[in-house]
Amino acid sequence: MVVGIERAPEIFTRFFSDTEPRLRHALVASYGPEVGREAAADALEYSWAHWDRVAAMEFPVAYLYRVGQSAAKKYRRRGKRLADLEATSEHWVEPALIPALSRLTERQRTAVVLRHAFGYSLSEIGRVLGVSVPTVQKHIDRALVKLRRALEVGA
Repeated sequence: MVVGIERAPEIFTRFFSDTEPRLRHALVASYGPEVGREAAADALEYSWAHWDRVAAMEFPVAYLYRVGQSAAKKYRRRGKRLADLEATSEHWVEPALIPALSRLTERQRTAVVLRHAFGYSLSEIGRVLGVSVPTVQKHIDRALVKLRRALEVGA
C-alpha cells in the first residue's frame, strides 16, 4: 500500500491506534510489563521510520512483534532487569499463578496469556509468534497442563 506523503500521518495514526494495544499486550505477555512496553514503543517507532515498508506488509503486527523481540533482547544485554510478572498481579486472583506463569517457556506464556487474558484467536497468536495454529494450540495445551500441576488444580 503506497500512500501519498500527505496522507501518511493520518493513515499511520489509525494504524498506531489499532496496533499499539495488541502489540503491547503480546510483548508484555512475553517479557513482562516494563520491558514489554519499552519493546512495543521501540517497534512502533521503527514502524514510523520505515512506514512505506511496514504499510505494504500483509501482517505488520507479527513483523513488529519480531522487532519488539529484538528490542527486548537489547534491554537484557544492557543489563536492565526484566520486570517480574508480579508487577501486574493486582488483577490476578490466585497469587501462585504469577510464579507458575514465569516457569513456562516464553512461547507457552505468551500463547496462554494472549488467549486467556486478552482473548486473541489462535490464528492471531500464530501470526504474532510466527507459528501455525496447531503449534499455538500445542503451546497452550502444554502451558495449561503445567499451570494446573503447579496450582494443584484438576483438569
